Amino acid sequence: MHPTDRPRRLRADGIRDIVAETRLSPSDFVVPVFVDATTDERVPIESMPGHERVPVHEIVDRVEEILVTGIESVMLFGIPESKDEVGSRADADDGVVQRALRRLDAETDAYVIADLCLCEYTDHGHCGILEGDAEHDAHLTVRNDATLDRYASIAQSYADAGADMIAPSGMMDGQIETIRSALDADGYAEVPIMAYAAKYESAFYGPFRDAADGAPAFGDRRHYQMDPANCREAHREVSLDVQQGADALLVKPALSYLDIVADVRENFDRPVAAYNVSGEYAMLHAAAEKGWLDIEEVAHESLVSIKRAGADLIVTYFGETVAERL
Repeated sequence: MHPTDRPRRLRADGIRDIVAETRLSPSDFVVPVFVDATTDERVPIESMPGHERVPVHEIVDRVEEILVTGIESVMLFGIPESKDEVGSRADADDGVVQRALRRLDAETDAYVIADLCLCEYTDHGHCGILEGDAEHDAHLTVRNDATLDRYASIAQSYADAGADMIAPSGMMDGQIETIRSALDADGYAEVPIMAYAAKYESAFYGPFRDAADGAPAFGDRRHYQMDPANCREAHREVSLDVQQGADALLVKPALSYLDIVADVRENFDRPVAAYNVSGEYAMLHAAAEKGWLDIEEVAHESLVSIKRAGADLIVTYFGETVAERL
């Protein structure tokens, strides 16, 4: 007796690609870009091969390199020239991100998403205003409501400078409502917010913290980023962000959290983004350098899996590499 139901018929050359259920496009990708006020030349990021910190005067050239691959959007991160306890350079009119935004707005067609956090700007490396004795006896490390005031000011500053979208990543309670209210009050009701709605306290962020010079000087971020063990909590966090006015929802990291991506896609009617983070990028490169993996193949497969799980947008350091092959 031979089988009559033969799935292999659709795996033959010629038909295999036609019936593919998931297809990548350059417009699916958002490429992170690091703009650095402390350098006059591009600085390679050792733990993230192919990526650099870029001075403000080269930001347009760097983004144009991305756009030529067909990718339409970048996410901007800043490294300021100085840091202090409250991250005062984050909302400075002449801040590094603000200067980069003005150049990109005037000289490119890129859709620019401004990541909003304080970890790159504070001298302690945490994502907000610290509790009084946080270094020695932390209860929740960061003062939630005092931090919200800072986030509101930074969002207004980014919108003033020309950001197309604001992406708050600090995981403070109420951050979306606060930022939405601040933008609306300042005349920016049309500027959308991409919420880092389910951001986990992950071990996969290491290379990014080197790239953005944003590692905590003490402790960790478990008091505000989510426990990797939790799924139902993610649903709660995402629900709150939707209620507060989030226009798009981001899950971070991506590859180890594809169940969360799928859950958000299934249960919410907003565009879903997933952040294919620096550690996911770096570990594949490290294996490729050993000759254990083909970097182009695993990069493509990784991004396909993220889109298959339900992501509409993928923030990824592989964007240019994969887009050039599509």
